Amino acid sequence: MIKNRVTFIFILMTFLYTVVLGKAMYVQVINRDKLIAYSESQTVRTSKVYPKRGYILDRNDNPLAINIQQFNLFTFVKNEELLVKELYELDEIVPQIKVKKIIANSKKRKKFTWIARNLDLKNEQVEKIKKFKTIRLEAKSSRFYPNHELSAQLLGFVGIDNDGLAGLEYQFNDMLKGEPSIHKYLRDAKGRPIKFESADLDQRAEDITLSIDKDIQSSVEEFLKEGVEKHQAKSAGAAVMDVKTGEILAMANYPSYDPNFVKGAKNKKLSFVTDPFEPGSVFKALTIASAIENNIVREDTSYYCERGKFKVGNHYINESDSNHVYEWLTVSDIMKYSSNIGTTKIAFDLTYPTFNETLKKFNIGQKTGIEIAGESRGITVSDENVSPLKLSNISFGQGIATTGIQMLASYAAFANGGYYVKPTILKIKDKKDIVSKKIIKKETSRMITRMLTAVVEDGTGTNAKVPRFKIAGKTSTAQRADSKGGYSGYLSAFIGYPVDIPKNFVVFVYVDDPKKGYYGNTVAAPIFQKIVKKILYKDKKYTRLAKTYGKDNNMDRISVKYASNRKIKKGITPNLIGLDKTSAFKILDSLDAKYKHNGFGVVNAQFPPAGTAISKNTVIKIKFKAPSYE
Repeated sequence: MIKNRVTFIFILMTFLYTVVLGKAMYVQVINRDKLIAYSESQTVRTSKVYPKRGYILDRNDNPLAINIQQFNLFTFVKNEELLVKELYELDEIVPQIKVKKIIANSKKRKKFTWIARNLDLKNEQVEKIKKFKTIRLEAKSSRFYPNHELSAQLLGFVGIDNDGLAGLEYQFNDMLKGEPSIHKYLRDAKGRPIKFESADLDQRAEDITLSIDKDIQSSVEEFLKEGVEKHQAKSAGAAVMDVKTGEILAMANYPSYDPNFVKGAKNKKLSFVTDPFEPGSVFKALTIASAIENNIVREDTSYYCERGKFKVGNHYINESDSNHVYEWLTVSDIMKYSSNIGTTKIAFDLTYPTFNETLKKFNIGQKTGIEIAGESRGITVSDENVSPLKLSNISFGQGIATTGIQMLASYAAFANGGYYVKPTILKIKDKKDIVSKKIIKKETSRMITRMLTAVVEDGTGTNAKVPRFKIAGKTSTAQRADSKGGYSGYLSAFIGYPVDIPKNFVVFVYVDDPKKGYYGNTVAAPIFQKIVKKILYKDKKYTRLAKTYGKDNNMDRISVKYASNRKIKKGITPNLIGLDKTSAFKILDSLDAKYKHNGFGVVNAQFPPAGTAISKNTVIKIKFKAPSYE
């Protein structure tokens, strides 16, 4: 009896416990679901907030694209009377805001309303705005380009939501933008919005290091601007490429724009990569290289050049200059004097199918694969064969269109011993990242280099000479194709490279539609010469090499001038505050000083302070910080 009662009590208690616990669990689940539902129903605004956008740096870690802090202002329009009052007070704090328009919008919407976005505010303005009850302040990271027009078409720009919309900002947007945090505003019991953040991502997304050298880029843009203004041209483009790694050291078009002020800006495309054009005589080197590679000609093979007029079908092929009435020219002379007729006859012996196979190896008609959005593949002939007149035109760069980057990569193969190297805008950190392929024999590249050197020494490219260095290169004065399908004006170009130097590079310059002068040697070659000269003379390893050429030691000297308030004296710590990395390191190197550094931007702090005596063992510590702008 007792045993049965105990068993009954145990069963009863177990049943009651199960019912109560189950109900509690049920209530708990219901409450959780209600809480979630309540939370979602009370959400008045949800936004994604991204971390600070990754920096874009040049090959020496100089910042090309950085971040600055800006602010957004908005309201939830709960108390309209108070909002209007505070908006008029805001008008005195931030006068550029159009208060009347905001009031009109808020009356229409009766809910979340933007007041202003991407504002640059001073600390005192921020503190005053924080005191408002109806106006909300949201800090955000915004893009800034400290060098303004420098590399603008390459870098591109971001939109109001910090999304990359053009250039490298667009191409690498996912990497630069990073992962967002979710910000929500929920209403409390009294209907007031309360901010809730999912996570604190106060860090920067991934940085990108470019192959660009800021100093070389600056020089290229400066010389392009000078050339366009001097010759009253429509535009110009140029680039510098390392012939062994494929790294682009500089690439620009002029006119350009300031990516900090995109609205209404023109010339935002990097035409050097995106816009094909008829290359003209610079293409002759590919024709001759193909003929040499296929054992059709040698350097000393001679062609009769018809005294300046050669009939092909029902048309006549003329030399670029009507005064040129060449008779017998060797292949080397055909290159030197840029004979259209001589090149035509070489192409006829070569035949188009054979020539086209060589063009494919040089990637003509194909994208190079450089990491820039909008690259064009150019315009080529898809037929297996072409008419004699068409072949003649193609042989000297007409009736075919290439991009600047295609020509740059093609000539790199002549400079590096016969390898096609894929161009890249990213800094090569490991040799295994270099993409290259043997496309012509080393001896072919040597022959072409010898011919191109003769072009500069005493041919059509004499204005490209750089004192104390051997330069190989080719001029072009191509008729300019217009939108109506005909020709109007000219495109003047020069492409080339120094000979027999370590870490060689190739430079291509073109000037579109110059009004004062039009020959490649007159318009483009001087710009090429300035770029190459700047690179060669600023680098000690090149200036030491220059002494081996000729007897003339009168090299142009590049002097560095410092502001009068920066006294440079050995044994004394210089004033480095406010300088960028290049300038600061140049001063310290000139003093043979030891130093350590960290950060990006300009010098924000240094130790020891300026004017302090230092010894050989002193290590100067410098800290760089991105500049702030108000």
